[in-house]
Amino acid sequence: MSGTDANAVARAVRIEPPGLEGMLDLPAGCRSVVVFAHGSGSSRLSPRNNAVAQELREAGLGTFLFDLLTDAEAADRANVFDIPLLADRLSLAAGWLREKEGLARWRFGYFGASTGAAAALTAAALTDSEVGAVVSRGGRPDLAMASLPAVRAPTLLIVGGADDVVLALNRKAYSRLRCEKALEIVPGAGHLFEEPDTFAAMTELARDWFARHLGD
Repeated sequence: MSGTDANAVARAVRIEPPGLEGMLDLPAGCRSVVVFAHGSGSSRLSPRNNAVAQELREAGLGTFLFDLLTDAEAADRANVFDIPLLADRLSLAAGWLREKEGLARWRFGYFGASTGAAAALTAAALTDSEVGAVVSRGGRPDLAMASLPAVRAPTLLIVGGADDVVLALNRKAYSRLRCEKALEIVPGAGHLFEEPDTFAAMTELARDWFARHLGD
């Protein structure tokens, strides 16, 4: 696929090695893609992340949802919480898309949920990272605390107002960020944003952040 292809793309992708399964969806005419990093115990099939991805595509942004671990790797629970490993996989996926899918000149964003947010921020802090925006949904940026001052991409932390423990952790992490940043608290929302209207509010915040920083 050419990076200048004006046609919509929706197809399965397998990153070799190590054999990571993913789904690439690019609306016609888009020039940016958001790579998703799911949290522990989740996968590219996460209903919540897929709902966010659908909203992003409707706003003209491409999406890539993939499994950060193979099935064999995921069977070892230690890997699920290995933030450096997950960050490496996120960087690998972005590099794969640039090289193998013809997206070298596209703008990239990372969307991380739960522990995936720590992976996204760790990957964004790498010296060769070219990510243009990061969004954390109910994330654990505190697990990437040492990397936070090195993040250069504009970063949005979204937390539920009723998610007390995670909110406190996000406030602490927010103070460590040196990039353009925002902390948005969705009133009444718990960790999974399951309360009425809270998921829609979170998704709108994420969409607007990516549209602002990755859009034309």
